[in-house]
Amino acid sequence: MNDGQHSLDHFVHGSTVQFAAFGWGLVEATVFFIVPDVLLTAIGCRSIRASLKATGLAILGALLGGLIMYLSAGVSPETSQTVLTHVPPIHPRLIEDVRSQLSERGLMAVLFGPTEGVPYKIYAVEWGVRHGNLPLFLLISIPARGIRFLFSILLAGGISRMIAPWTKRCAQTEMTILALFWVVFYAFYFAHFGW
Repeated sequence: MNDGQHSLDHFVHGSTVQFAAFGWGLVEATVFFIVPDVLLTAIGCRSIRASLKATGLAILGALLGGLIMYLSAGVSPETSQTVLTHVPPIHPRLIEDVRSQLSERGLMAVLFGPTEGVPYKIYAVEWGVRHGNLPLFLLISIPARGIRFLFSILLAGGISRMIAPWTKRCAQTEMTILALFWVVFYAFYFAHFGW
């Protein structure tokens, strides 16, 4: 095992990566636009066990972020909605789409919207503007965040093991492949939703 691989695996199993997962879940639920799945899949490539723990913490961070957005929207709806429009790729039309979804489907929109690429933070703000039921919102946020996170880590872990005969489980090779995936993913995502 080379020094780079040893360092990455040490990082994956350490407490720093767990704090990072919590923090990433929190900031992505508020003002950041790169999903925690980026970090979680990197961990998942190296250790499913460590990635499951990180996923739990990312969900907790997302719940705290959702709570912050909900509460801020209840106090100052216009400011919260304006803040959203400064987060790529959120634009007024996407916010209006979320409003329509919430009117038609209620909290079920929160469950399915993020799996379709619609940022969770919009649902938190719009539900806060409505002064909707907060405990139910937080409760449905757990699977809304967790299902995709779990799918991402399990897929990353499975693929890394499937291609192990070619990568020889080299950390640098796995991380390069993963980085290329995320670059392509975000290129398509921003092409679809706009920057």
